[in-house]
Amino acid sequence: MHTIARALVVSAVGALLVAAAPSPTADLRGYSTDAAKVERDWEMKFRAIPAPDSLREYMRRLSARPHHVGSAYDKDNAAWILAKFKGFGLDARIETFDVLFPTPKERVVELVAPTKFVAKLQEPPVPGDATSGQQAEQLPTYNAYSIDGDVTAPLVYVNYGVPADYERLERIGVSVKGAIVIARYFGSWRGIKPKVAAEHGAVGCIIYSDPRDDGYAQGEVYPQGPWRPKDGVQRGSVMDMPLYPGDPLTPGIGATKDAKRLPVSEAPTITKIPVLPISYGDAQPLLAALRGRVAPAEWRGALGITYRVGPGPARVHLRVKSDWGLKTLYDVIARIPGAVAPDEWVVRGNHHDAWVNGAEDPISGLVPLLEEARAYGQLLKQGWKPRRTIIYAAWDGEEPALLGSTEWVEAHADELAAKAVAYLNSDTNNRGYLNVGGSHSLENFINDVARDIEDPETKLTVWKRAQLRAIADATSADARQEARQRADVRIDALGSGSDFTPFLQHVGVATLNLGFGGEGGGGIYHSIYDDFKWFTTFDDTSFVYGRALAQTVGTAVMRLADAEILPYQFTGLAETVTKYAKEVEKLAKDKQDEIRERNRELDEGLFTATADPREPDVPPAREELPPFLNFAPLDNATDALTRAAERYEKALGRAQAGGGSTLAKPDAQTVNAALLRSERALTSAAGLPRRPWYRHEVYAPGFYTGYGVKTLPGVREAIEQKSWAEGDAQIGATGKALQAMADVINRAAEQLEKVAP
Repeated sequence: MHTIARALVVSAVGALLVAAAPSPTADLRGYSTDAAKVERDWEMKFRAIPAPDSLREYMRRLSARPHHVGSAYDKDNAAWILAKFKGFGLDARIETFDVLFPTPKERVVELVAPTKFVAKLQEPPVPGDATSGQQAEQLPTYNAYSIDGDVTAPLVYVNYGVPADYERLERIGVSVKGAIVIARYFGSWRGIKPKVAAEHGAVGCIIYSDPRDDGYAQGEVYPQGPWRPKDGVQRGSVMDMPLYPGDPLTPGIGATKDAKRLPVSEAPTITKIPVLPISYGDAQPLLAALRGRVAPAEWRGALGITYRVGPGPARVHLRVKSDWGLKTLYDVIARIPGAVAPDEWVVRGNHHDAWVNGAEDPISGLVPLLEEARAYGQLLKQGWKPRRTIIYAAWDGEEPALLGSTEWVEAHADELAAKAVAYLNSDTNNRGYLNVGGSHSLENFINDVARDIEDPETKLTVWKRAQLRAIADATSADARQEARQRADVRIDALGSGSDFTPFLQHVGVATLNLGFGGEGGGGIYHSIYDDFKWFTTFDDTSFVYGRALAQTVGTAVMRLADAEILPYQFTGLAETVTKYAKEVEKLAKDKQDEIRERNRELDEGLFTATADPREPDVPPAREELPPFLNFAPLDNATDALTRAAERYEKALGRAQAGGGSTLAKPDAQTVNAALLRSERALTSAAGLPRRPWYRHEVYAPGFYTGYGVKTLPGVREAIEQKSWAEGDAQIGATGKALQAMADVINRAAEQLEKVAP
């Protein structure tokens, strides 16, 4: 995950500095008054336990050596985490899976014309940073799941290497067919860059970190500052994860020892062309050798050169060869059995593997999880017994392809479909603001939790600080007004990029992804410099935001586990999905208007070049106007969802009135069996077009964005790709899922109405 630039400075004046008081016990959703009082007492005890010193020592130990998948220290860390869970008094074990994880044997990037230059492809140690010198144990700089290849070809600069960049190249008459492309990081997830390059006929792909995005243009570089130094390289997977994450050889099933596996040559998520990442120190001679058209202004980075597109005269030799063996994953799983509803599960996870030492990614998110588990162990000794079963997971193999979480979910898919209440994920954690994404049925719930957590820097609640940030970041007067007046701060929709993906988008488990950030700068992502020295110098140096994350997520897990009625809220979901529906309807209209206007310009000879008039752009071809899309199934379904959500709110309000004694009645517990299926209803058995592993009809990673979310993905992407017949079909499929969700909510409301007339 990438940190977010600091968005606001909190004023020291006025009512904005008054932290909101915790909500009264009667306002704990899904709890009777008596149960809420007991719950709040346990939560207060829980939040007093996590300690910054413990977090610091966990990180020191876990990041002491490189611990990528298949390494000795990865296995050692798993054993250490297991011992910790058991020492806290939890029942814990390791589950193993065997997955394809290629590691490099040969890597070459060299300029062969018009001059000679050989890229170093190596990160140098930094004096005073002991672990940066552990070269014998470090994974080399590479992109996992790049196909083997040895190619020599002209070089073309493609900016971020996203589809829009290739459309721009086409307009200026530049082809990448038969070329090696060089793209800068950012703009999309890295795996999209070779995917799109191959679709346009490129034979190889180089990805580099430009200092404008990730280096000295942002601030001082390491070790003087937190930003990426000249020879720093971002490792990372380039697997085509928008098709499916997890082991490339066992899609849809757990990668157990006896699992049926695809041949490597038939695995669709492995790249079609060879790929390597390089530093901006290695990239500069390659880019400086390009001639041809000067790159558009927005394509120019911060290197001291004239950015040109090419092709020629630069020719590059790229060679990649890997060991394509299987490696063993070690998922560490701990359980606290539920005392009343053991077959309802609240699952919490963070991964433990890293590309190298990984202090920030992922250990900054893992150490709060360990403190949560330690705190639960202490509460259990004091007599606390969660109503539902709590499962804590330290996943292996997240970095290459969400391997450990995906294989575990696929192996336990039937159990999760029957039992999972929610999945709560974290990954990295930094100084700053609470960032939350997830299922909008949990938006109100996590807002209430955030109102009970103190921000360690401002002493506001983390909710108030998040609201102030939303006000400051608002891009319009309407958005600013909403941020001030809306009862809940909006949470983001989730695409991909971390271990929540298989839970939310494959099985349909209500999900939250949480972490603090926004105040720390940093350019050490997936490099050897992401280590204890860097983190304790430039990031959450006192570990107080690690404690805040433990308090936030741990409180949320407890509150979900102990609620008499599951605290989902559907009115916010209905409002948000209705907003998404209006967006796709507007998108379709805008596409029609865009095509109509372009055709008019072409018919009247009004097409104007957008770049250098000495090299006119190539006019686009005339397009047929798209057919009318019938959005009635989507509109009807969002209306039904809104009505069902309002009905459920009224029923729950009556059940919680007068102290909420109704919630404890045995008949009321049948409501949970219905509520449990609510997120599942938003999935379809057929899945999304061309990628059936992804089943959620509301949230998915974009086919050409990778991590970035596409909401109502089937409909939205059909319109974006101008696949009009598919758009009609996807409107129907999405409407069907939303109607199914409305039906589940209505059943839950009906059951509550019977016990609280």
